[in-house]
Order: sequence, then C-alpha cells, then structure tokens
Amino acid sequence: MEITFSLDEIQEVAKKILSTPNLKKVITFDALMGVGKTTLIKQLCKSLGVTEATSSPTFSLVNEYQANDNQLVYHFDFYRLKNEIEAMDMGVDDYLYSGNWCFIEWAEKIPSLVPEPHSVVTIELLPNGKRSLELI
Repeated sequence: MEITFSLDEIQEVAKKILSTPNLKKVITFDALMGVGKTTLIKQLCKSLGVTEATSSPTFSLVNEYQANDNQLVYHFDFYRLKNEIEAMDMGVDDYLYSGNWCFIEWAEKIPSLVPEPHSVVTIELLPNGKRSLELI
C-alpha cells in the first residue's frame, strides 16, 4: 500500500494501515528523524483504543499502553541503543513474541532481533510538506 498524505489526514492513514489485510502485529517504522514516525504511532495507538497519553519512549526504550479491548500495545524507540545486547538485556524478545502490537522505531539498531514476518512502514517527507508512506 502506498499513500501520500498531510499530517491533518493522519487519522485516516492510521485507520487504513490497521485495516490492511495480513497486517502483522510487529511493525517497523523507517524514516528520517522528524518525518513523523512517532506522530503516526500515536495515532495508531489512538485508533486501537488507547485512551491514555502517548509519548516517544526515547529514553525508556519502550512504552506500554492498554487498548480498550484489553490488548497491549508496545511502542519502542531504539535510537539510543548501542547494540542488540542492550535490547536483549531489556527482554525485547518477550515483547516481540507476545502476540501484542509492537511498533518499532529505529529497528535498524536490532536487525537480527525483529521477528519474521513483520510489516514495514516507510515514510518520506516530500518537498511540498506532505508525506509518502509505503506499507509492506
């Protein structure tokens, strides 16, 4: 799936992503810093029924949220990781193989730990300020 959108359309984009057939519950988000990964993940959480405030887990590495149907949503930000051992030390496998939603920013820091299969969202900032999103 490919979508071009502006940030004021992000709610519709999140709904389209979540309604994609065969979407995996582990999703990596690939984009440069500041392009909107966290903003999209916040909207995905909201669309899943998370009512609490969401934020980037840049320093905590993972934030855990509960959706309205009691399913858990994990949001990871591995930007500050030095290596995969740090992720293993925090028990990342327990999260990634839990069957819950796992949204991962900076997954390139843990390439051998991301389960297969998983979905990938790639976002690029366009010159006109819109975003181009590809979901595979």
